[in-house]
Amino acid sequence: MEQKRQKFSEIKAGLDDAESLIRKMELEARSLQPNVKAVLLAKLREYKSDLNNLKSEHKRLASANSNQAARDDLLESGMADAMSVSANQRGRLMMSTERLNESSDRIKESRRTMLETEELGVSILQDLHQQRQSLLHANDTKEQLHGVDDNISKSKKILTNMSRRMSRNKWIISSIIVVLVVAIALILYFKLSK
Repeated sequence: MEQKRQKFSEIKAGLDDAESLIRKMELEARSLQPNVKAVLLAKLREYKSDLNNLKSEHKRLASANSNQAARDDLLESGMADAMSVSANQRGRLMMSTERLNESSDRIKESRRTMLETEELGVSILQDLHQQRQSLLHANDTKEQLHGVDDNISKSKKILTNMSRRMSRNKWIISSIIVVLVVAIALILYFKLSK
């Protein structure tokens, strides 16, 4: 009898844990992208429904078990002979135990499914974080490229100015040479003509 109470307590704790996990997963799912969020919230509604069914089954079995426990206590105290328990009561007790075991199995399966869903949610969050970092890095690279473009434009202007100065300097030097050649020719002409 004590073992059954302990089992009921364990199942109750498992149901509470499962409810807490579902709430956490629901919060996580609401912060995701709409297409992923819709799928996960639909799954979570199924899990909530299963959990509510298990809770109601647990309550029903717990009240049936407490009634059964009260009957058993009454029978044990009121009757010395344990053989007087009817086969019908034993059958009901065995059915209750079997249902309890089935409920435990369902809770374990639900918990496993919730853990898998939680892992999936964590994986999705990590992927989103990596994508965010990639986008931020791409933005930084874009800003660096704008800086390079500005530097190239400045260099192009400087080279153009240098080219213009070189051309101007060539013209000035060419003009000076022509003037000097003309001056030398005039000086030679005047010296030789005397």
